[in-house]
Amino acid sequence: MSALRKARLVAAHEGRTAVSLGLWAARRRDGVGGSAEGFGYARAQASMLYSLVFVAVVETAGLAVLLSGFPVAHLITLVIDLYGVLFVLGLHAAAVTRPHTVGPAGLRVRAAARIDLRVAPELIASVRRDVRFPAAKAPDDVLELPIAGQTSVTVELTEPVGYRTLLGAPRQARTIRCHADDPTALVTAVRALLPAPEPA
Repeated sequence: MSALRKARLVAAHEGRTAVSLGLWAARRRDGVGGSAEGFGYARAQASMLYSLVFVAVVETAGLAVLLSGFPVAHLITLVIDLYGVLFVLGLHAAAVTRPHTVGPAGLRVRAAARIDLRVAPELIASVRRDVRFPAAKAPDDVLELPIAGQTSVTVELTEPVGYRTLLGAPRQARTIRCHADDPTALVTAVRALLPAPEPA
């Protein structure tokens, strides 16, 4: 893939993150409403990201004082620092405003503005609550989307489903491991999509 193509994909990600800040300010969530129910996953990372924002703000103020006698350097570092603050807030906003969703069309698994994978109900073989703390690289056919180092829901598919990474690389997933603030509620909602077992 060319460098220009990668740059466009990164810019598109930045754009989705910026839009998420607007949705967050307006207290709206993307893809939720009507028959689609949202299931958040951002709670576990909130304290860490807010801590990063606090550190970035303190750094911005400190550098403003240290570089007050150097206007050009002050302006450059101010722009970079403010971008850093907005970027971290955008990461959290994207996670809050782009939850997993479940509806008649199936399961939609998301990781902020980075991954958006739709799974039709007929492709879901099983779903269960399954707390894991991924450490090693997952197998090629497993999509892991940990939040704060953990996943809490595992979805097994009847066949692989395609998706693309942030930089556009094609991947196939037959098992999806993600996190939800309320994994039991997400598992219950997904199981409601599955056909009832036929009586013996």
